[in-house]
Amino acid sequence: MRAIQITEFGGPEVLNVTELPDPVAGPGHLLIDVSRAGINYADTHQAENSYLSESTLPMVPGGEVAGTAADGRRVVALVGTGGYAEKAVAPEALAWDVPDAIDDVTALGMIIQGASAWVLLRRSVHLAPGESVVVHAAAGGVGTLAVQLAKAWGAGRVIATASSKDKRDLALELGADAAIDANEPDLKDALIDANGGKRVDTVLEMTGGTVTDQSLHALAPFGRLAFYGMASRQEPAPVRPANLMAHSTTIAGMWLAHVFQLPGNVMREALDELFGLAAAGRLRVIGGGEYGLSEVRQAHEDLRARRTTGKLVLDPAR
Repeated sequence: MRAIQITEFGGPEVLNVTELPDPVAGPGHLLIDVSRAGINYADTHQAENSYLSESTLPMVPGGEVAGTAADGRRVVALVGTGGYAEKAVAPEALAWDVPDAIDDVTALGMIIQGASAWVLLRRSVHLAPGESVVVHAAAGGVGTLAVQLAKAWGAGRVIATASSKDKRDLALELGADAAIDANEPDLKDALIDANGGKRVDTVLEMTGGTVTDQSLHALAPFGRLAFYGMASRQEPAPVRPANLMAHSTTIAGMWLAHVFQLPGNVMREALDELFGLAAAGRLRVIGGGEYGLSEVRQAHEDLRARRTTGKLVLDPAR
């Protein structure tokens, strides 16, 4: 099969098209003919070995696929690694049937980005009706879905940040009440101004550095910030627990892999609600572009340069 393989860690230049033996599905696993693979920002960390879980070489990157199982079912699955290929193997427990009304791009947009937005809002910040929500990187895969979910679940005011006018316009089209420049020098005051002069209740943050710092300073008493990425690769300032108490502030971290350690089937619950909203036309995945295997370096370059919006996918057939 054709696949992307990494034999040394680094940037987009380490992603190489190669021929590899077809994978074999052992007990409890599914062999999937991949129609589309998801491309995520986490993949850029995986390629340089800077992700939360350590990578090992040689490696086929890519953590999610949509395609057809041997029994003919359309599925979307989490594979950990191996997604950037014509065939992939997934644990049966991490593969979910895709309803006929849901296309591959929508299915891939829901399995990590959609589920992340769902968990961030439902479990990390415990959004209550009427509360304000700041969604950073609002034109990205998680951000576009978080904006829509927050509105669907009764947020009082959704404030989006994005780095260009086109991205801010997209966030407004998806339901954000205000959209501000992510590069605003005084981001704290800009967030408060966008919330009608009041401090904000919740923040979904994946940028790091001063964006995290200023977002924390913009929180109202009992405000919650959920930190789920560090796209800038810059650490925020250290936080002293006494300062959290002084402002009744909560900071939550979220890594989607941990939902599988929770009682019940949280992922199934999330996907059922997400697929239902999508089938009803109340939630849409923004297609961010489709790349062939030979274009995967360009995909990672575009992601790292923040040139993309929505969900990026890889077509392993070209």
